[in-house]
Amino acid sequence: MFTSLYSKLAAVLTVLFTLVGLSFLVLTLFSTDMYQQEVNQKLNRNLAEQIVKERLLMNNQKVNQDALKDIFHMLMVINPSIEIYLLDVRGNILGYSAPPGAVKRHRVDLAPVRQWLQEEFTIPVLGDNPRSEEGQKVFSAARIPSEGELQGYLYVILGGETYDGIAQKLKRSHILKLSSWMIGASVLFALITGLLLFASLTGRLKRLANVMDAFKTGEKLDQLNLPTFSAHKSTDEIERLGTTFQRMAAHIEQQMEKLVLSDTSRRDLIANVSHDLRTPLATLQGYIETLLLKDQSLSETDRKNYLEIAIKHCDHLSNLVDRLLELATLESPGMQVNSEPFNLGELVQDVIQKFQLTTEDKNIQVITNADEPIPFVNADIGLIERALENLIENAVRHTPTDGEIRLQMTPSAEVIKMQISDSGPGIPEDFLPLVFKRFHQLDKSRKVDPGHTGLGLAITKKILDLHGSSIEVSSNVGSGTSFSFQLPVHS
Repeated sequence: MFTSLYSKLAAVLTVLFTLVGLSFLVLTLFSTDMYQQEVNQKLNRNLAEQIVKERLLMNNQKVNQDALKDIFHMLMVINPSIEIYLLDVRGNILGYSAPPGAVKRHRVDLAPVRQWLQEEFTIPVLGDNPRSEEGQKVFSAARIPSEGELQGYLYVILGGETYDGIAQKLKRSHILKLSSWMIGASVLFALITGLLLFASLTGRLKRLANVMDAFKTGEKLDQLNLPTFSAHKSTDEIERLGTTFQRMAAHIEQQMEKLVLSDTSRRDLIANVSHDLRTPLATLQGYIETLLLKDQSLSETDRKNYLEIAIKHCDHLSNLVDRLLELATLESPGMQVNSEPFNLGELVQDVIQKFQLTTEDKNIQVITNADEPIPFVNADIGLIERALENLIENAVRHTPTDGEIRLQMTPSAEVIKMQISDSGPGIPEDFLPLVFKRFHQLDKSRKVDPGHTGLGLAITKKILDLHGSSIEVSSNVGSGTSFSFQLPVHS
């Protein structure tokens, strides 16, 4: 029944306003009753004293029955709600004007009476109600006689048996009825207003909950009917919750898209790795099986040739596995870059020396240019050496015989720009965005080295990403390709 926030708030508000309304009603009745008793006691303050002065109620501690009957008759005519009790000096009731059998007490506590006679009180003063064993009423009292030896007391109950219950009070008083209706109408109006306000406030929360449920079932953020929130206005908690949900949902969608792309990349990686591993493995297996099956019939030259091909494919497999492990290490969350100052020009010369034999065999001219003295850079020398090796190896692989490779270092106040250019066949424009992807290569007919893994540029880009740098590529088909990146100068 109370499943929604609005229903729970409405139930709590209804109970609260009901209790408040009843509290107001009880308080109004109580305060009205007390006010009536106070007014009644003030108006009749001297009533008992006047009766004692005008009538001889007791003589020699004997009750004057005739005088008492006259007073009873007079008060029944003037004010039937007043009840008279004649008390002795100990508070025992000697006579009364109430109907026979209505009096429940035989004695009245004289402490309030003495307080009344000494005028040490604050109105209203309550005394024992003879008609009730525990109840109290406002009264007026006087000693008998007013002067001389004390023979007893005249004890006048001013309220009689009226105003004994809330229902009776409401029935007897038009003002109380009107006040009760006004209190009820006010509470009802406040309740309806509160419910409408709660509906307005929780309505937005309900719409937001519906949007969240829709998002949970798979709807896109741009398909959800979310209200727009102004960033320049002060917002309440619900609007802040909606804004936070929008940002969170957008972040979740971005992460889901990244997961999809990552899963796609993982599938492509597995497919490419499987393809690149399957080819050398199949070739290696074929040559080894040939050696086993035709060992006696093969010449020494053929046997040596088969073994050289098998070793070549083993080297290719080893190189591919090493590159995969290297890339996995670079992409691991715990990868740390140990930056230190070093001379980039000297590092470039060291890397060039590693490819000297290859460049001499292909008669490739390697030219190193520096516009001015090269300052130290601040980077991880081991990782930068690996990046330079990949870029120079890539340039040597794609540069034809009698070609040229240029390494240009251009320093500035904050960075050194490193550019490696070759005079190879170039890269088509539509392939440029893919050169740093894993296993993305030109078509097989244009590959110079069949043992190429297709991971070198991906590793290089990851190394530079770890340094907070980026690598750029430019190429013209038929005139070569250039790769460039920047490293910070050591201050």
